[in-house]
Amino acid sequence: MLARPGQVLLGWGAGLPELMPVLPIKPMITVALPKGALLNDSIALFQKIGWDFSAFLDAKNRQLQIPEPTQTAQALLVRAQDVPVYVEYGQAQLGIVGYDVLREKQPQVAHLADLKFGRCRLSVAVRQEDYLHKNYTSSLNLPPHGKVASKFVHCAQEYFYSLNLPVEIVPLYGSVELGPLTGMSEAIVDLVSTGRTLKDNNLQEIDVLFESSAQLIAHPLSYRLGFAHLQGWVEKLRQATTPAVSTASVA
Repeated sequence: MLARPGQVLLGWGAGLPELMPVLPIKPMITVALPKGALLNDSIALFQKIGWDFSAFLDAKNRQLQIPEPTQTAQALLVRAQDVPVYVEYGQAQLGIVGYDVLREKQPQVAHLADLKFGRCRLSVAVRQEDYLHKNYTSSLNLPPHGKVASKFVHCAQEYFYSLNLPVEIVPLYGSVELGPLTGMSEAIVDLVSTGRTLKDNNLQEIDVLFESSAQLIAHPLSYRLGFAHLQGWVEKLRQATTPAVSTASVA
């Protein structure tokens, strides 16, 4: 005897099959979390809606994929630049990533919310000596066909093109500050938070391309179709991000 849809044959008793209903597998939402500066605040945000991924903060942890205790979601720990890749290709339904990465990578993802942490800015900086003695006080004062070092190649190209200033973008992915210090470039385009690193390396910020902060992104089709009640969880994340409005009267 064949089992009907939703049933499994367990055995035979008195010539009749014993049937057991098959429970549907509960889909889990996958979240791509960024290594680095945004991780702590990202984990704290998900804890507000009941998803605990704090195991990633354990110094002894070596796992890159963990479920949260309620089995509603699991998280992937990836490089910040890879977060939108996992989301765009559907291996993660949600992700947290800096606006700077989205501007540079331009992935096909749904932008859902500004999470208001991890604030910084993408800026142009030059040597303090050149700022003072070569009048490099703005990007427009840089020499035509000069060199600008940056890991944000697309953003830098787009910015200088908007100024109608031809420059060569030199791709550097670590210690970008060394570009001007070694004479490789006249300027850099890099993220600035407090400005301490620039100051310690005798560099001067001269222009800001844009402000950046952590963003909540989603796989567009998963979000549109409501995979695993995704829209409801996103709304909870938005509410957790929005400061509570006090209803107390003001004397």
